[in-house]
Amino acid sequence: MKEKIDVLEHATEILQALQSGVLLVTKDGAKVNAMTISWGALGIDWRHPVFKTFVRESRFTRGLLDKTGVFNIAVGTGEQAKKVLGVCGSKSGRDLDKIKECGLTLEDGEVTGVPAIREFPLTLECRVVYKQQKDPMAMTKENREQFYPEKDGKCDNHILYVGEIVAAYRVK
Repeated sequence: MKEKIDVLEHATEILQALQSGVLLVTKDGAKVNAMTISWGALGIDWRHPVFKTFVRESRFTRGLLDKTGVFNIAVGTGEQAKKVLGVCGSKSGRDLDKIKECGLTLEDGEVTGVPAIREFPLTLECRVVYKQQKDPMAMTKENREQFYPEKDGKCDNHILYVGEIVAAYRVK
């Protein structure tokens, strides 16, 4: 069962959780992947509530996002959430079924086809409406040096994904 929520009424809860980490959940066919993120923003673009997230070019999640154009943001709390965030932030979905490894329970999503996670009950289902690669030369030198150091003449840049929130609820 799901209880619909107003995203703006839960903005503080979502943004506070983002500071310590939330899950970005993607699905392609039968493959469900969850990645810990702590960079993002909640806002209004084109008169719709949106969640903005940043995914490095090299991440497995990036390929799923580019292929499907949909994702969920899943917010959890407590010790179990910390453990799951640790696994999902340090392991790759290329090598490991993180959902199975963490013992997470998938629930049918409402709009996007991406499942909700019972243990991370606050769910934002998002449809990508815009994406753009970050331009390292448009940021401060300090941020570029700290977050985008070059290795072998390349940097592992982030891509901004703006997802229109098409459903928001708590899994009960």
